Amino acid sequence: MKENKKMKTIKEIRVDVNKCNGCLSCEMSCSAAHAMPPYTSVNPARSRITVVIDESTDAYIPIRAGDYAEAECAGRNKYTIDGKEYESCLLCPASCPSRSRFTEPDSGLPLKCDMCESLDIGEPMCVQVCHPGALTYHEYQVEAEDSITPERGEKEIGLEYLVKRYGLEEVVKSVATMAKKSA
Repeated sequence: MKENKKMKTIKEIRVDVNKCNGCLSCEMSCSAAHAMPPYTSVNPARSRITVVIDESTDAYIPIRAGDYAEAECAGRNKYTIDGKEYESCLLCPASCPSRSRFTEPDSGLPLKCDMCESLDIGEPMCVQVCHPGALTYHEYQVEAEDSITPERGEKEIGLEYLVKRYGLEEVVKSVATMAKKSA
């Protein structure tokens, strides 16, 4: 008897640093796509992708926002790329308490790349505007493991962050106040 295996779709953006010319189109388009409402403003601080620039060698490395890390990283590794030394924090996609690279500038909440799924535009915006082809979008199927826990969404991560920072009672009071104002 043939066994039906559950499949999971993996979506990823691959980066070819040899093609990146540092134009920052990915940052600008991401920030515009995530403005509220979409495409009404451009603020690179709200972008879920950033380009790290080594001005001495003109090397550009696009980095996307990853998952939120609850604690500061203990591994302060150094990486050498084309003779230039980088700290792991510079190249890390995680949003963590030790830096503000991928945090919402107004609230401090962590940002995570959502592959522009909420916009229903097919490929992520950063890939669509990357004319040198440094960013490419790929989807493929893998066998799903039963033990995988569902991913937490941005709201859950953000609320957990606020509760840890201000306490549940303060967050509930703030939400109640906001609800009264919007009613």
